[in-house]
Amino acid sequence: MRTDNREVKNTVVSIYFILIVLGILMITVFKSLEFFADSTFIIILGLFVILVLFHSVAGYFEYNSDGAKIIILNRGLILAEYINYREKKVEIERHELLGFKIHNYLLYKSLVILYKTYNGSKVKERFNVTLLKPRKLKYVKQSLSKTVKANRKLKQG
Repeated sequence: MRTDNREVKNTVVSIYFILIVLGILMITVFKSLEFFADSTFIIILGLFVILVLFHSVAGYFEYNSDGAKIIILNRGLILAEYINYREKKVEIERHELLGFKIHNYLLYKSLVILYKTYNGSKVKERFNVTLLKPRKLKYVKQSLSKTVKANRKLKQG
């Protein structure tokens, strides 16, 4: 099964643009009005915090379990074609997957997978799935559950 969240890229770019334009507009308006002079810094700082939070949540997610390997990829949405930043890619054999869990926080969702490496050590990896639609997240969960269940049967048998 293959799935990703590339359709949200235009929405994310639009929100970045709106936040940056709103910040520039606030700076110019508040500097000209002396009424908000005391709270200008606080408002600009609040807008910057919102921008940083949105940047940490906005990410591209891709899941592919069609072949012999499970491939999970996370990377940034903005400038991802030009600069390879915030990329995390894991390719694991199906039989190496031990478990997974989906954490649903207030503004952030993450997928944590547990797998065994070639030398027998266990590794946990965390992926941002915040912008993945609930239907697609359900499909990823079903696919991983099926693989984990098959691995447990092989281990017992």
